[in-house]
Amino acid sequence: MIVKPATLCRFTTAPHADVRIGLVDGGSVHDLTAAGVHRLDQLLERNDLAEELGRARRAALPVWPLEQVRLLTPVESQEVWAAGVTYLRSKQARMEESDFSARAYDHVYEAARPEIFFKSVPEKVVSPGDAVGIRRDARWNVPEPELTLVISSSGSVVGFTIGNDMSSRDIEGENLLYLPQAKIYAQSCAVGPWVVAGAGEDDARKWTIQLEIHRGDKTVFAGETRVDQIKRTFDELVEYLFRSQAFPRGAMLLTGAGIVPPDLFTLADGDRVRITISGIGTLENPVAVV
Repeated sequence: MIVKPATLCRFTTAPHADVRIGLVDGGSVHDLTAAGVHRLDQLLERNDLAEELGRARRAALPVWPLEQVRLLTPVESQEVWAAGVTYLRSKQARMEESDFSARAYDHVYEAARPEIFFKSVPEKVVSPGDAVGIRRDARWNVPEPELTLVISSSGSVVGFTIGNDMSSRDIEGENLLYLPQAKIYAQSCAVGPWVVAGAGEDDARKWTIQLEIHRGDKTVFAGETRVDQIKRTFDELVEYLFRSQAFPRGAMLLTGAGIVPPDLFTLADGDRVRITISGIGTLENPVAVV
């Protein structure tokens, strides 16, 4: 068991350079690849992760200033899934956006079975600093800032990161069956900037989630919620995700959005989305039409 939470990342040191695994400590990145660690997903599977990272902290590893590396999404080979309507605010927003599907959203918030849907294959996940997309055939596009569970192949929550579940609210509101088109398209999922391993659910439920949207030099929306507003336990969400499923490389699960911009707001090309979770850090991405 990890006593001290550890911040683990994937990074490169130059364009077209090899991907490396790092241990973030303050403003520095300790190069775990120099110690033979080549895959983050495999590292997160280790039962002796605490001991391995302890050895790494004591080793004379190359150290890079954080501002001199390019962080990549910590999603390596894991499928990315998402849970919906886990916050009361999310249920209210979904009911407001759609007369057609309002009762369905009301029912799923109260139901024993959560809403869980596929979000992205790993190679399509957007890294920190890269553009997230808004559909060119949608009129109402928003980010959804979400605490993301990092789950091992055995179904254990081994860490946390930040996810942005980009959504086209007008498409989803038109008909609930259009959910895949509203949620799964080019550049619709960003995850990062790293994984905080060793924290538990009790720790995470004390964290706050903040969303800022910048347009030019102005902040056009800002909101905040708390992780403890998620209705369902993490174990419950993971248990349903793993029912009749196998994830031999682990999985990432976005846990729902509790911050919803007002109905008259939609993202625009060139906006910047900044999501901060107090126990993790900040994921920031520009916006582009896709």
